[in-house]
Amino acid sequence: MKSLWRALSYLKSYGLTAAGAFVSLLVSSGASLLIPRMTQIIIDDGISAGQIDIVIASALGMVGLAVAVSVFTFLQGVLSARTAHGVAYDLRNQIYGKIQSLSFSYHDQAQTGQLLTRATSDVERLQQFVGMGFIQLLSAVLMMIGAITFLFVTDWQLALIILFVVPLTFGLFGFFASRARPLFTRIQQTVGQLTTILQENLAGVRVVKAFARESYEASRFERANENVLELSLAVGKLFAVGIPAIFVIADLATLAVYWFGGYQTIAGRLSVGRIVAFSNYMMMAFFPMLMLGMIIAVLSQAGASADRVFEILDSRVEILDRPDAIELKAVLGHIAFKHVSFRYFEGSDDVLHDVSFVARPGETIALLGATGSGKSTIVALVPRFYDATGGRVMIDGHDVRDVTQDSLRRRIGIVLQETTLFSGTIRDNIAFGRQDATIEEITAAAKAAEAHDFITAFPAGYDTVVGERGMTLSGGQKQRIAIARALILDPRILILDDATSAVDYETELRIQQALSRLMKGRTSLVIAQRIATVLNADQILVLHEGEIVAQGKHEDLLQTSPAYVEIYCSQLHSGDAPSSSPYADRCTASAEEVLY
Repeated sequence: MKSLWRALSYLKSYGLTAAGAFVSLLVSSGASLLIPRMTQIIIDDGISAGQIDIVIASALGMVGLAVAVSVFTFLQGVLSARTAHGVAYDLRNQIYGKIQSLSFSYHDQAQTGQLLTRATSDVERLQQFVGMGFIQLLSAVLMMIGAITFLFVTDWQLALIILFVVPLTFGLFGFFASRARPLFTRIQQTVGQLTTILQENLAGVRVVKAFARESYEASRFERANENVLELSLAVGKLFAVGIPAIFVIADLATLAVYWFGGYQTIAGRLSVGRIVAFSNYMMMAFFPMLMLGMIIAVLSQAGASADRVFEILDSRVEILDRPDAIELKAVLGHIAFKHVSFRYFEGSDDVLHDVSFVARPGETIALLGATGSGKSTIVALVPRFYDATGGRVMIDGHDVRDVTQDSLRRRIGIVLQETTLFSGTIRDNIAFGRQDATIEEITAAAKAAEAHDFITAFPAGYDTVVGERGMTLSGGQKQRIAIARALILDPRILILDDATSAVDYETELRIQQALSRLMKGRTSLVIAQRIATVLNADQILVLHEGEIVAQGKHEDLLQTSPAYVEIYCSQLHSGDAPSSSPYADRCTASAEEVLY
């Protein structure tokens, strides 16, 4: 219930609407409770006494009460729905904002399908709880308390029956609730797994088809779907037993009322109108109990969903601006790594060990090394996608942890290895980081990235709509748009994470020529698999298992670093190696081994 009470705290933002719904509920419940009393008056004081005016007046009163019940029930429904949708709106916004604020390390472990389920299905469960479940719960409690009160007012001796019925009924509720709650939690987890599989298959449908894995993926989806079905059936069976059990108790209680009340009526101690009113109040007391059987399902589902929603909202944000963080104004682009170490998760091994280097303004720093050597991790520390676990990363003398993330990242242009484009036009994607960019600026960035020619070849030009995740564009086209997106920021620092990996040799040459011009005056960190793309770098860092094993210019490394020569020779034909290199005789790769 702790999570459900926390969910209800969101009603504070909708105080007047929620209060209106509650008042409407009180009025409709009160009017409903008066109707059996009017029935008693009609029978005892009107029909039995032969007073037709009392019958007419009481009947008109019942009509008025019925109208009041209808009107205020309608108002309660409208106001409750408005409140519930408002709470869902707030929760969705908070979840989205929290997901955006969570660091890369969280997303490294999180499943997209689980996040989607929590932002949609789980929020809908909470919306149902606030809009219907909680109101129905209040209504049931008010009606039950009111009906039991009227039972004792009508005949306290006969009302003693309810003292045996209520504990028995709520005991059954507690029994079924304790078994339903874990099932609902497992259902939501399984739905999240189902969503994950669906999301992966929709995103990777081309891979699935290319490897003829439709049958395998269909069976994987079917197994997850069967798990949801089995758990849902288990819940259905649980309530299929519980609800009839409550009905049996209600029928036995009604039978007891007619049995004992009938004897008293025959004996003249209880009027017919009173026993009719009593039986109506008895049903009004039991109906909320029956409602609780359905409400308990909503409460159990909402409780499980609330736990999952607040698990995200309570997740620790690892990358935060310090209270005294300053705005990073115009930068020169001086980058320094000072004895930096890093691990992705607490308790895991370091993936960077005592990394130190300096990139002066305008220099190009190339990072080479095998997969997993730490290249991408190094460049991810500069914009604070992660925080170093040891040492410091400095920009113009400022520790990156001492400046605001927004101002830091606005000074950095990034082209990631995995290109992501968003739904919208090519123009929108290039101007993603600068919504105020003019078409002239967008065109200039596209020309610099060698993207202008293929963009203008489309019938709609820059207004061409990009398909989902950019699937209507080739890998090289997407990569060049991503480069233009970074360049339009006119950053002092450029990060290129293997930015030319998805383009052919001819396009790569054009992009390299453009980048060589654009890098002038900018500090550039370049991750490259091909040595040919970084021959003119001011510094080349050779990494191995998270350590810098060599650094220097190309010619120097050929003379001093066997590790660099090994990479160099693996890519170039021996005839392309500089004759001055003492390692030239080791470059025996054939022409087929050349990677570009």
